[in-house]
Amino acid sequence: MNSLKVLRGSNITTLTLFASFAVMCLFFAAQTPFFLTSGNLQTIISTLAVNGIPAIGMTLVLITGGVDISVGSVAALTGVVTSLLWLQYGIPLGISALIGLLSGGLVGFINGSLVTLLKINPLITTLGTFSVVRGLAFVFSEGQTNLLSNEAFQFLGRGQILNIPFSLLCMIALYAVFSLLLYHTAFGRNLYMIGGSAEASRLAGIAVTRHLLVVYTVSGLLAAFSGLISVSQLASSAPRAATGLEFTVITAVVLGGTSMAGGKGTLIGTLVGVIILRTLDNGLVLIQVSSFWQDFARGLVLVLAVGFDQIRARLTGRMKRRAV
Repeated sequence: MNSLKVLRGSNITTLTLFASFAVMCLFFAAQTPFFLTSGNLQTIISTLAVNGIPAIGMTLVLITGGVDISVGSVAALTGVVTSLLWLQYGIPLGISALIGLLSGGLVGFINGSLVTLLKINPLITTLGTFSVVRGLAFVFSEGQTNLLSNEAFQFLGRGQILNIPFSLLCMIALYAVFSLLLYHTAFGRNLYMIGGSAEASRLAGIAVTRHLLVVYTVSGLLAAFSGLISVSQLASSAPRAATGLEFTVITAVVLGGTSMAGGKGTLIGTLVGVIILRTLDNGLVLIQVSSFWQDFARGLVLVLAVGFDQIRARLTGRMKRRAV
């Protein structure tokens, strides 16, 4: 499958998302005068990276026909590892953060190995590591929250360059790099082929195992980077951090047009999905909707996103059968 055709075929989905986003903004702007203020818009964009960066990895994983439920736990473990290495063992914070980042990559590599070598279903694999990794975060930290007061480190999540949040610049750079990788390299095209049919890809000479190992490892690394940004913003790490991140990310990616059946998806759609969800959360808080109803809204968006994904898949299948 040509990834450029995937891009062209996703134009309608992307335009629909932009239209939905515009309607949502008009609704919140009509409900509260604080929504369109510069301060509130700054709040939204400064917090996009925590969800937006792991959504890149999730997009790659879903395109291959897999899923990664462990990203929230990986983000929490990264913060715990980083803080413990710095506070208890005196390892320089930069090196501690690098080790924390690599720990996320290791979890991703383990996920990929279990999926490819032991042939365990991706959902079961990452659901297992979701619990194991979260448990390790609690064990290592003894359930305690650790403070990380370091000005240089806090620049990652709080710093600005020309009034643009540094974390947002990092996110944009990552989207640019992975867009080039996904749409303009053989590796990216192979991911779509694997998502369409892993067996056919093997017969075509594609190293499916190697591609999946890379994709899951990248997902782990990006989730870990998200964890570092979150720790930097909050100036603390906690084993319960990033709870629910995996579901928020999956919702954003599927909402953006990536199929859970594999073989279809775009990063621009994912980015729009991330922006929509973050704006929805922000708007609901501003109009003082109960946290219970906020959970309801997020769950409803996930169900609708998956439902539309299934409808798209069925319509595509019917069109292909008619064409034959």
